[in-house]
Amino acid sequence: MPATLTLEQTGPVARVTLCRPEIHNALNDTLITELAQTFTALAGDKHVRAVVLTGAGTSFCAGADLGWMQRAVGFTVEENERDAQALVTMLEAIDHCPKPVIARVNGAALAGGAGLVAACDIAVAVDTARFGFTEARLGLVPATISPYVVRKIGVSHARILFLTAERFPAVRAAAIGLVHQVVSAADLDGAVERAVRDVLAGGPRAQAENKALLRGIAERDGEALGAYTSGIIARLRTSAEGQEGLRSFLEKRPPAWTE
Repeated sequence: MPATLTLEQTGPVARVTLCRPEIHNALNDTLITELAQTFTALAGDKHVRAVVLTGAGTSFCAGADLGWMQRAVGFTVEENERDAQALVTMLEAIDHCPKPVIARVNGAALAGGAGLVAACDIAVAVDTARFGFTEARLGLVPATISPYVVRKIGVSHARILFLTAERFPAVRAAAIGLVHQVVSAADLDGAVERAVRDVLAGGPRAQAENKALLRGIAERDGEALGAYTSGIIARLRTSAEGQEGLRSFLEKRPPAWTE
């Protein structure tokens, strides 16, 4: 069976490419499992400091594979739950990866593909990309991707886009916060590389803590939130990386992790 994705590493940057261009990199059970396994492995790879996720060909990810959907028609409730849980596991692997994950959205990102974009930390899209949460037109809902989508675009935008299932352009995706930058095809790789360079300028432990912090503050409030945030900064200020960052700033030199 041909690989459904490829993984390449250049220095501290890993590039994960969905590799089913003939069907617009549509998701099936194999690709979902391989994505989960790949991001789990990257999370523990000390040599990787940033991950770029993209699609081969002209699309990023056009949602669910037709063949996979045809098989799912005959699934029992229990089989459907196992199938959906695999997607949940994959999205969690991307979201919880301690390395910054940058979506290079080179084309259409629909349904589960839009969910992939939402699970990434940073998203740069080509100006011709189209997005959509199209599940309602199949009598379904974007259930498994909804936590990541609502976190990115908010309930108000999710309401209209989930209910209408309309496809929308990259400029609207940027306006609602699903993507962070829209560029021409000629500028896409340059914009992604600038994002990579920016995240590599931060300390690797700090970037992992940044991602954990954003999840942690959403789970707490009041005194618990204050204790949580003050504990994090106290711990990082006294860490080896924090000490190096502070000293390099005071000594007007680059920190060791940029060398």
